Amino acid sequence: MGASDSNCSPSSDNLIGTPSLSGWRPGPRGRGPYQAEVPNVAPDIPNFHPFAGQPPLFSLFRPSSLFFAAFPLFACAPVRLWRILNGDMEYRIAQRAASLSPSLTLSISARAKQMRGDGFDVVGFGAGEPDFDTPEPIKEACIRAIQQGFTKYTPSSGIPELRQAISDKFKRDNGIDYATSQIIVTNGGKHACSNAILATCEPGDEVLIPAPYWLSYPEMVKLAGATPKVLPTNDESGFKITPEQLTAAITPKSRLFILNSPSNPTGTVYSAEEIKAIGDICVRHGILIMSDEIYEKLIYDDVFHTSVAGLSQAHYDHTITVHGLAKAYSMTGWRIGYLAAPQPIAQAVGAMQSHSTSNPVSFAQKGAVMALTGPQTHLTEWLAEFDRRRLYAWNRLQSMPGITCNKPQGAFYLFPNIRNSGLTSRPFCERLLEEKQVAAVPGIAFGADEFVRISYATDMESLEKGLDRLESFLQSLLPNRS
Repeated sequence: MGASDSNCSPSSDNLIGTPSLSGWRPGPRGRGPYQAEVPNVAPDIPNFHPFAGQPPLFSLFRPSSLFFAAFPLFACAPVRLWRILNGDMEYRIAQRAASLSPSLTLSISARAKQMRGDGFDVVGFGAGEPDFDTPEPIKEACIRAIQQGFTKYTPSSGIPELRQAISDKFKRDNGIDYATSQIIVTNGGKHACSNAILATCEPGDEVLIPAPYWLSYPEMVKLAGATPKVLPTNDESGFKITPEQLTAAITPKSRLFILNSPSNPTGTVYSAEEIKAIGDICVRHGILIMSDEIYEKLIYDDVFHTSVAGLSQAHYDHTITVHGLAKAYSMTGWRIGYLAAPQPIAQAVGAMQSHSTSNPVSFAQKGAVMALTGPQTHLTEWLAEFDRRRLYAWNRLQSMPGITCNKPQGAFYLFPNIRNSGLTSRPFCERLLEEKQVAAVPGIAFGADEFVRISYATDMESLEKGLDRLESFLQSLLPNRS
């Protein structure tokens, strides 16, 4: 390409009335993307237009001007034209992005961070990650990989040894056989969920989501162009959807059912019988199941985790299992998740990922191999500490005025009912933060406005202090019930 081509300049034999682009230059900040200098391309016709010699705005109406050249573009868009003439750039946001709801958790977190910066002693109950460090063998494996130069691209669906380790994990822990070609390593568990939904859902589809739900599920469904259909539950039902409720919600548009057990935000764990009943309905109606099992290892009270894909061949054929290493190995920042699915779905996800994010971080994958194949002794210690905090916090909440709280059996959250406080979840959390410097997450973010989420993934000292402040706050709201 010659110099004149690279400058996008037209040849010297421009026709009269077609302005040269050689005078175009980037516009200043705050203006449109470009400003134009329109040269006089008809010097032999002086004062051709009656507006010649007038202020710059009138020069737009010369026959040789860009206005006349582009008039067909503007004729049907007077508002857009007015903005352009005033130097305003118009940004059109795609509907799939514009339809997303802003995150309440981010606004609460931002305010808590600001208050800490201003010197306030803020207790944070919003954490969605363990407060423990990643186990040393995992970090060492990652460091070795970096030192050995394992820092290049890998296969976009994950390195073979990690996919094999994941396959072995499913066989060992869940009794499920997956070929490595059915497993995709993703950039975090959230990415696994998003990939599964994008690969299977499209406009016109409905996705059935029990509430309370993890706050990103409905937004992922919207991004796929599908419609989230929320199925409400409550603390009286243990936050569990019933077979009758699921059956009543199914329509010809139903494409996917999202199952999250153990649950974020409630800590609910479905029994094997309950999962089979739900799975049977989905199989009968030809509905896919996305089973989010990322909290699988964090369960208490001799409760057992059941993977729906392991119940029968039919359940296996209808299930996409999504998982990750963030919670059980405290690897939230490592961004390693994975999914296992029937071959056609896995192949579709792999193709999508190859054209979007490509591979997860190379050396993080080496750490993930160690997480799944190395010692698991940290889990015993972590579970004992989580259980100690869980019981302490649950007992404290049970004794507070205006609060009821189901006893969670998994994850590291409590989800108390604040209905009797007289406040809905957002003003409750805003006032709790401003008046008592305790940051909790409004239940409305999870589709349940009469609840708040409290994470006990924090040290016991902070847990005690924060619950003391919460009790004081409730006493100020309900002075006659303390």
